[in-house]
Amino acid sequence: MGKLSRNIVMPIAAGALLLLAIGVRYGHTQDAAAPAQTADASLVARGQYLAYAADCVACHSAPGGAAYAGGRPMGLPLNSTIYPTNITPDPQTGIGLYTLQDFDRALRRGIARDGHHLYPSMPYPSYAKISAADVAALYAYFMKAVKPVHQQNRPAQIAWPLSMRWLMGAWNFFFLDTHPFAPSPNQDAQWNRGAYLVQGLGHCGACHTPRGWLFEEKALTQAKRVYLSGAPLDNWSAADLTGDPTLGLGRWSEADLVQFLKTGHNATGTAFGSMIDVINYSTQYLTDADNLAIAHYLKSLPPAHQNASGSGGWTYDPATAAALAKLQFNTPGSQNYAQYCADCHQRSGGGQAPYIPALAGNPAVLDADPISLANITLNGSSPIVVDGDPDFYRMASYRTILDDQQIADVVNFVRTSWGNHAPTVTADQVAALRAKTDPVQVEQLNLLRMR
Repeated sequence: MGKLSRNIVMPIAAGALLLLAIGVRYGHTQDAAAPAQTADASLVARGQYLAYAADCVACHSAPGGAAYAGGRPMGLPLNSTIYPTNITPDPQTGIGLYTLQDFDRALRRGIARDGHHLYPSMPYPSYAKISAADVAALYAYFMKAVKPVHQQNRPAQIAWPLSMRWLMGAWNFFFLDTHPFAPSPNQDAQWNRGAYLVQGLGHCGACHTPRGWLFEEKALTQAKRVYLSGAPLDNWSAADLTGDPTLGLGRWSEADLVQFLKTGHNATGTAFGSMIDVINYSTQYLTDADNLAIAHYLKSLPPAHQNASGSGGWTYDPATAAALAKLQFNTPGSQNYAQYCADCHQRSGGGQAPYIPALAGNPAVLDADPISLANITLNGSSPIVVDGDPDFYRMASYRTILDDQQIADVVNFVRTSWGNHAPTVTADQVAALRAKTDPVQVEQLNLLRMR
């Protein structure tokens, strides 16, 4: 818009300026305004697409509430809870008074308009890699296309000393890399596009990269092997996204990854936990080219756990399937598996692709941390909604059917059968998880209807 205006009003001659002034006075500027409006609409549309890529709605919307109005509780260390804020353009309770500079500083530096520091649960260490052009497009979308919602923000419940926000200034000094993404000259355009989406807008490292003592991500790029190697996340274990053949994506093809990002399912895995939000509100809306770029980048990452026990590969063992076929329930948990699990996941542990995942050799099952398998057995899974349609096959909750010991037994049975070898979980761990979690609320489709 600015460039177009400068070209129009360039002082070529006084007479031209006079004619222009007359045209403005009597409304004869439609021909000039039309390209500007088209460019503006294009910028807003671009911003909406980038908001999908950044999955903004998943964090900044509460179940059943208005999109982007904030209020969804998010667990933090030290038994703290934060409520992402209202980012609609409401001038009193949202970001309606933010300038582009204010918006940029919040998004890429973690500093709100009034100067207070944000916590890195807002993934500004990742968003720092977003280009200035993409920040401008996001700003245009939120200011011009998002409906303003007057909803007060809920104060964070942060335990001391994390409640002292000035400490985040020191945290940023040590851990915030303010350099935007720079394409690697040694990689092709597809790899660089995937790296930009994963490292920046997609902020995958915020969940999938381990954190240090001060809650910093131990790596922000593939320069360190620990990047995307898996991490604990709010009573789940975010998966290893590196090329490990047992614990990561080593046995997935790029096509498998694209199918997973578009639908939440593939022949090996099904989205669960926080990843459901990513499918529901983000990656299904990306172009095939962008999802393929993400897959291409992820498949380039070497195994993070190269020297870990059991990471050299997985081999199927038919002994468990044979015992279940003969109704031999000699292992704790085997009878409950046969009664509650085998119809869907099969005696073979092979599942029914693409909607019911295999348990045999599944990286989520082989994860050293059993919390994801225990959580989904205890609480079930919320729906994956693609193109407005919720899936019909999802994990049921067994918290009212099985006690803590029974859940521990069936989880351990799964983690030690069909060639699986993974650490066990105790009944006490299941009891602690039961106390910290509520049953999954499966009716969470209002957000999708409001988009």
